[in-house]
Amino acid sequence: MSMQIGIIVADDGEFNPLVEKIGKREAVDYFGRDGYSFVAGDIKALVLHCGIGKVNAAAAAMYLYSKGCNVILNYGYSGGISGVKKGDVVISDRFLEHDFDLTCLGYRPCEKPAQEYIYNADEELMALLGEIYPTAKKGLAVSGDCFISNDDLRNKMKNQFGAVSCDMETAAIASVCYQTGMRFASIRQISDDAGNDAKDSYASVAYSGDIEPVDGLLALIQKLSERK
Repeated sequence: MSMQIGIIVADDGEFNPLVEKIGKREAVDYFGRDGYSFVAGDIKALVLHCGIGKVNAAAAAMYLYSKGCNVILNYGYSGGISGVKKGDVVISDRFLEHDFDLTCLGYRPCEKPAQEYIYNADEELMALLGEIYPTAKKGLAVSGDCFISNDDLRNKMKNQFGAVSCDMETAAIASVCYQTGMRFASIRQISDDAGNDAKDSYASVAYSGDIEPVDGLLALIQKLSERK
């Protein structure tokens, strides 16, 4: 098997629906959290329940790199910032850590000294996802270690960065992938509008098991297997 794919999933409400669909699998011992491996065609996939937040996500990405993965995929729920509504699927093409702030030292918002800080999704993976979701919204995803549930903060993300969606993991994964050369793509479903009532909207879907990107991710793996 020349391709080994890593899948990073933050929360159990996002992770469990995939586990139910992949069928035959083997347990992976990952830092005391859930993890499984499964085979799809001639591709081996490792799926990790990493936990919420950027540190957990980055640690999972490095673990998968150490295991020989050359493609990393992520899916989950996101808050909608602009041009999307609840239930929409978003394919993020760029990623930014909105809570990285050295502006008091003269840097631009989110800028990392002598480092890239806006990361791109892999173009081939994006194209394949576009075949699966031809009407999906594409654009910038902003990530940070906070659940955005505030109209003013949401509007700041829209006006300052032109963000389409927000989450708590993708930019951290994208950073590790950029530095290690792994290819990365993320599929997200909008669970709320990141505004003042986002908590209630998110709670209504977070553990429903109805998360469309699970099917999209499996379809993407099938397409990758067919292209090998």
